[in-house]
Amino acid sequence: MSKIYNNILETVGNTPVVKLNKLAPDHVDLYVKVESFNPMASVKDRLAIGVIEAAEKDGSLKPGQTVVEGSSGNTGIALAMVCAQKGYPLVVTMAENFSVERRRLMRYLGAKVVLTPASEKGTGMMAKAKELASKHGWFLCRQFENEANADIHSNTTAREILEDFRERGLDYWITGFGSAGTLKGVSRVLKAESPHTVIVASEPNNSQLLNTNIAQAYAEDGSPEKSHPNFRPHLMQGWSPDFIPKLANDVLEQNLIDQIVGVDGAESLRLAKDLAQKEGIFCGITAGATLAAALEVAKTAPEGSSILCMVPDTGERYLSTNLFDGIDSEMNAAEVEISQSTPRFRFDVANASASSTPKPPATKPEIVDLVEKTIKNADEPVVMYALEWCEFCWSVRKLFADVGIAFTSVDLDSVAYQKDNLGGDIRAVLLAKTGAATIPQIFVGGQHIGGCTETFDAFNDGSLQELLAKNNVAFEATKKPDAYSFLPTWLHPR
Repeated sequence: MSKIYNNILETVGNTPVVKLNKLAPDHVDLYVKVESFNPMASVKDRLAIGVIEAAEKDGSLKPGQTVVEGSSGNTGIALAMVCAQKGYPLVVTMAENFSVERRRLMRYLGAKVVLTPASEKGTGMMAKAKELASKHGWFLCRQFENEANADIHSNTTAREILEDFRERGLDYWITGFGSAGTLKGVSRVLKAESPHTVIVASEPNNSQLLNTNIAQAYAEDGSPEKSHPNFRPHLMQGWSPDFIPKLANDVLEQNLIDQIVGVDGAESLRLAKDLAQKEGIFCGITAGATLAAALEVAKTAPEGSSILCMVPDTGERYLSTNLFDGIDSEMNAAEVEISQSTPRFRFDVANASASSTPKPPATKPEIVDLVEKTIKNADEPVVMYALEWCEFCWSVRKLFADVGIAFTSVDLDSVAYQKDNLGGDIRAVLLAKTGAATIPQIFVGGQHIGGCTETFDAFNDGSLQELLAKNNVAFEATKKPDAYSFLPTWLHPR
């Protein structure tokens, strides 16, 4: 049913359970709980609300106080959403080896991201967060030992699962663990209210921490003193840090886990892609890993068993990782063959419908005068004729901003220039004057520089700076970036 929400935080939770139809063995019913339906596309949205609102309630988080936490990404993104909505500054510490998409998303949401050396693993980023909180008086979330993390899952995730399987019944519930809030919060409710449900925890088979007799060492506050000796680097970002979180240790001590399954990294990657390409469920590596554990459980599950596994997040968090190996941005041979199967709109031939060179549009004398006055204005010597949504125009804007070049932008597609086709008339004058039909077109002191690439070439060889100086245009002479670095990546800058 449709509903109008008071704010984005009210949309967290109530994520769907979806049956798998192609990847499930025939003798069981296999389901996934798709946590990417949360507003920031991961299960950690629940954690973020739970921790922040519990801290507001007990007074440990003051209005306007900075929040700080160590995160591999999803918790930080979720906290960035919650803090943006509630008005708290946020600083996230994150090991440098986690995907760049995550840090960019956090920064886009207004958070600051402090990277820590990959060699120091998860314990390093958590220690940095703790150090910053102590130094600056910030609120530290402590996701790995904060009971509010588990409580939110007991109050929401577990309740949703019980309701969804109230009539069908749930025989197996499978999850991985990161902070272990989901594991602890859901398992204790299922044990109490659905005791026949088998609780299965999954972890990387090359880095098994739960399935060992080696205890984790903790400080007095519940944080890990050091890495667990069994930890090894693995492919599942956000899963199984280099220590056993206190919340996970609580689950072990309370005997809430019935079975632990180690899963292979390569198999997890394959199954994540299978979920996307065979079931249409776009997810990250840890979803493939959880499904791998579910398929292992299914091998010995009785006929007709119902199995539910968690899908923690979306695949967009992994674009720069090996999950997307072999997924190219350019056309492959099969796609080129499809393109060439019809004659028009192809990169390898001219447009088949173009029978002659189009006649250039006529120019209007009053528009010629307007352009001449604009480009020869001594008070504003740098002029760019641009389009508001052109990526080449934005590339030039970024270069100018980076080196401090003030300029006038005449945005020909803006509302002001749409009236009476003023923008189109100016383009006709520019074509007649420069011979170039493309946008942007840049002028300095009345001299035509050219489009985006010509401007970049002039900057890189220094001739643009000479012309700027000649026309008394200030710029940061010490900054000498490669201008082509400001192009969007899809353009394959040289």
